[in-house]
Order: sequence, then C-alpha cells, then structure tokens
Amino acid sequence: MRPYHPSDSDPGKPAPEPNVPARLPLARFVKEFIDTVTPAFVIALLINLFLAQGTYVHGQSMEPNLHTAQRLILEKVSYRLHTPERGDIVVVRVEGFAHPLIKRVIGLPGETVEIHDNRVFIDGEPLNEPYLDDVRQANYGPTYVEPLHVFVMGDNRSASNDSRYFGAVHLETIVGRAWLSYWPLEEVRLVQSGRDG
Repeated sequence: MRPYHPSDSDPGKPAPEPNVPARLPLARFVKEFIDTVTPAFVIALLINLFLAQGTYVHGQSMEPNLHTAQRLILEKVSYRLHTPERGDIVVVRVEGFAHPLIKRVIGLPGETVEIHDNRVFIDGEPLNEPYLDDVRQANYGPTYVEPLHVFVMGDNRSASNDSRYFGAVHLETIVGRAWLSYWPLEEVRLVQSGRDG
C-alpha cells in the first residue's frame, strides 16, 4: 500500500505548492515607496515655504539675547496677516550678504529714527529697550523709514551690520519672525519680541 498523497483526493488537481512568501517585485516596491515619500516631501516643502523653517544665528550681532550657532524656528504666517511690529526679531535677506541676517525691528513705515545721547528715538520720543545690555551707540540720523520698509538693528549695537549701514529693509525681504529657540538645549524657549519695551 503506497503512502497517501494530497493529490490522491482529486487526481486531476496538481499538488499544492508549499507555503513560500510572495516576493514583492522591485517595480511595485519602488512605486509604493514613491507613493509614501512624495506626499511627505510635498507637505514638508509647503511647511518650509509658507509656515515655518529652521535657521541659525550667524555672528554676535544679537548678543546677549541670541548667540552665534543658536538654532531657531521661524514662523512665516503672522506677516501674511499684519506688518512686523516694533521689537519683533526677524530674519531678512540683504543683498551683498551670504546669509540671511537676524535683527530686531526698531522703526516702522513712516517713522523717523534717530540715535543720540546713547539712545534710540522714534519720531523724537526715546525708545524703551530693556532687552539691551549696557551698550554704546554712535549718533545716527535722523532717517525716515519709507512705506513698506522697516528699520532693523542688532541688539549688540557696536557689532552689528544693520539698517544704519544698508538702510531700511523692504517687507518682502523678511523671511519670517524668530519664534522658537531649540538648540542648544539649555536655550530652548520662545523668542521674546520686546515689543515697545
């Protein structure tokens, strides 16, 4: 008597193949990979273009409040709704500089900025700047801020290339507002604006 074989139950049917895991064809794997990665890439790109992006501080012009190599997240939404406000810390693209610059908004469109007696004056009124250390400021101005422009300065006034040298910056050159410091870890915090002192 011969041993039982599964094909004995139906002589017309071939014996079933042993359970071997099906291999995913390379083309199908590539398609699934692209279908998964592409939406994530597009979402990340849209966030970077319209909502937020990372940057880092170059140099010492914002000491003592921001330090060189400190990493920040910029938000890009608020300036689609309103113009920058005095005291905001912004990143701007300035012709002739290899990297975007991070500065503080001091003068708004239509205002006159002047520096004398070691203080900034806006339309003749002294500006309260509690975010500054004990700095020395050379006399400057008066200068009028054109419409659609803002006058920006670094907090480290003696070591800052800013609007005193290249003039007020157009609103379209503002990349975004500094919102969050995330590196180094001991500097993790929301970036304070210091609006109107």
